[in-house]
Amino acid sequence: MRFDIVTIFPEFFAGPLDHGIVRRAREAGLIEVRVQDLRAFAHDRHRTVDDRPFGGGEGMVLKPEPLFEAVESLLGCAVPGAVTDNVPPGVASGWPPLATSVVLLSASGKSFCQSDARRLASLNRVVLLCGRYEGVDERVASHLASEEVSIGDFVLSGGELAAALVVDAVTRLVPGALGNEDSVLHESFSASPDSSAAMHRNTASAHMEIVGSPDAATPFLLDCPHYTRPAEFRGWSVPEVLLGGNHEEVHRWRQRMALEKTRRNRPDLLQR
Repeated sequence: MRFDIVTIFPEFFAGPLDHGIVRRAREAGLIEVRVQDLRAFAHDRHRTVDDRPFGGGEGMVLKPEPLFEAVESLLGCAVPGAVTDNVPPGVASGWPPLATSVVLLSASGKSFCQSDARRLASLNRVVLLCGRYEGVDERVASHLASEEVSIGDFVLSGGELAAALVVDAVTRLVPGALGNEDSVLHESFSASPDSSAAMHRNTASAHMEIVGSPDAATPFLLDCPHYTRPAEFRGWSVPEVLLGGNHEEVHRWRQRMALEKTRRNRPDLLQR
């Protein structure tokens, strides 16, 4: 699959894209990442990509023209013009092209989660628009982007860090990117069949009770705690169950601990 990142700081991505799984996936030809300088699509002498907002206010807002031109140039087709009845062009026209998503990184977007990463990993192409300053002209969010996402309830100075996180999260789910494909089945926010079954049982030993029908939506669990050598470190010992060699007991312990950790750190996942 291919990622296109549109930014005014293309040099930012020289680091994040050259390490770990993303680098290996690029070298293996599993993904392609191209970084596009937004200023290349600003045609005035100063290569201006932002302006003050209508109605006044602090800061600068990214202009729509360079962003529209950049994405249309990358995808080789134009965004349809305005339509009636306040229906966004993408809804009426099928924008963006098939198996493609145009993602605006924004503090005002919906929260990006593992299911979003999984969905994007199934596409052929993802265009990431890095917002900046006080924001982006709303016509970009309404008519150019197919989705607007945020990586958390906080504000960054730009979308570059968010774009790098999205590339990493999605790349890990591309077939062949990980050495062990089963790894993604047991990570945080990934519900395996075993953990799903556990969620539909009363778990008194975990000091909680989670009840659900077989058809109920299963909450995603955080990953269970992990330990490695030495078996004792500064007086803290590895739980005995992990040293005993009984795989069934280890499996049950990990399910209980995953439930406990989710309850402690992310109870909102259980409430969903």
